[in-house]
Amino acid sequence: MPIDDRYIVITGAAGLIGSCLVRHFNNIGFTNLILVDDLGTGEKWQNLVGKQFQDIHPIYAFPDWLKGRETEVQAIIHLGACSDTTEANGSYLLENNYRYTLNLAEWALNNDVRFIYASSAATYGDGSLGFSDDHHLLTSLRPLNMYGYSKHLFDLWALREGVLDSLVGLKYFNVFGPNEWHKGHMSSAIVKFVNNIKKEGKLTLFASSEPDKFRDGEQVRDFLYVKDAVSATAAFLNTRKGGIFNIGTGKAETWKALANATFNALEVPEKIEFVPMPHNLVGKYQNYTKAEMGKAKAVIGKAADTRPLEETVKDYVTNHLVSHTYW
Repeated sequence: MPIDDRYIVITGAAGLIGSCLVRHFNNIGFTNLILVDDLGTGEKWQNLVGKQFQDIHPIYAFPDWLKGRETEVQAIIHLGACSDTTEANGSYLLENNYRYTLNLAEWALNNDVRFIYASSAATYGDGSLGFSDDHHLLTSLRPLNMYGYSKHLFDLWALREGVLDSLVGLKYFNVFGPNEWHKGHMSSAIVKFVNNIKKEGKLTLFASSEPDKFRDGEQVRDFLYVKDAVSATAAFLNTRKGGIFNIGTGKAETWKALANATFNALEVPEKIEFVPMPHNLVGKYQNYTKAEMGKAKAVIGKAADTRPLEETVKDYVTNHLVSHTYW
């Protein structure tokens, strides 16, 4: 389904992925965007400065805006959610991440509107079952935290209702990049790395919580640059195919490699110290993630390609973090 002149709605539009998706659409000449987010009293609004769109609505008011606009919307890209993996309020997560998504999906399905939503790699749990986005494996997944479970519940609802192939669920892996300053303690490690290196000439990493499997600093993640993430996300508007898809690099990089890339970008000698993992994270922390990308690449082709870690970290650090430049 090629992009036409109807609205594309982006929820979570002032967040990391959402605001960069707005930038991506602007860069390809599309500005007929309706943004949805709660800007609150913080600095998240700055992620939208300089971007072009038609209007912006708070989350609570958006369902009312949709009424009577069934023919005016071509797609909803639903990125709005609580993404704090340490959030312990299960009732809040169920309402915010699960129920709200379900209601939007039902509206989109009833009105033949393309619905793309953010699932999460957190649904895979400890990775012992692998990282395949095969639908047949969904019911066997065991998330490690309530955030992951809230995302998993919607995937299971779509599967159970037989509508998963009519939607697009994107399991984003470890996304980092410009426009994440507002995330505070949930911002990517690179933000903290740069701050620590500039102040102390060193950075700290968690010691391994599974020393029999991983040495300190050799725990691995699939680190995905947000500029690559939004390119892949937008590409799903060009196809009618649906389902669950991983969005990652398909490479498992160690925390040491991420740290080293950051030191190199700052042109500072490497100095790493290890600290014990906080007790509340032990058993809830993914020590290994790696996206299986074959399914996504078969559908969106080169839009699923990503750049090397060293290159993306350098772009982020030198062109955004050091100068505090948004994208």
